[in-house]
Amino acid sequence: MSVLLRAPATPHHPELELRPWHDGDIPELIEVYRDPVLRHWTRHPVDDARDAHRWMVRSRQGWAAGRRFAFAVREPRRDGGDRLVATVVLKDVLPSRPHAEIGYWTAAWARGRGVAPRAVQAVTDWAFTRFAATGLTRLDLLHQVDNTASCRVAEKAGYPFQETLPARAPFPRDGHRHARHAAPHPGGDRG
Repeated sequence: MSVLLRAPATPHHPELELRPWHDGDIPELIEVYRDPVLRHWTRHPVDDARDAHRWMVRSRQGWAAGRRFAFAVREPRRDGGDRLVATVVLKDVLPSRPHAEIGYWTAAWARGRGVAPRAVQAVTDWAFTRFAATGLTRLDLLHQVDNTASCRVAEKAGYPFQETLPARAPFPRDGHRHARHAAPHPGGDRG
């Protein structure tokens, strides 16, 4: 499946491009995972080319199965080309299941510039459009209670706080669940 999404530019930052991951992203993926902050929050760190290759295989398998959709988020460089700045993943998409999960991370050099909320918004819009016919009506964004940056991203992307969830393996702390609901269809159910 070839999907290309765009997150609009802001007055101070360029448009973002979101596309499925490919093997050409491996060197940047390894570089992003050198960040200790990202490594603190992730369950599956990427240490080397072998780990990165597994990441790519998992990404392709998710797309092929139609259950997990991982996007590489790219930002144009001033000197030409583009740079990896984030990922957003839509997880656990199942037919007739009304909810799925959205997750993300942002490269250290891209934090604090609104990259994550814009990218999450782009995937949210795509998901609710793409999977409306299968019954998807809610997306959850989950994070540990001590990840205040993720709380801010969720709120900025239109995912209000819903509840605190108890800790469960592999997460050592309680978590927050933020949720976003699909907009009702025009002229929707008048039942």
